[in-house]
Amino acid sequence: MHSGPGKIYRVLGQAVRLRRRKARLTQEKLGERAGLTRNYIGDVERAEKKVSIDSLSKIARALKCRLRDLFNDL
Repeated sequence: MHSGPGKIYRVLGQAVRLRRRKARLTQEKLGERAGLTRNYIGDVERAEKKVSIDSLSKIARALKCRLRDLFNDL
């Protein structure tokens, strides 16, 4: 797999998607809980946006996990 700065965003996006699906949440519902848009959640999951720590923290809270748990999923 290609390494580099973009890889972390792809892997983080996969971790968010996996946890979201395990929680049986749609992108829309996760966005509502996190105070973000459905489109933003989709962009994060597809690594089309470089997610900030603040937004990632909101997503983790909405998924009822700690921010570090998302990184442990990597």
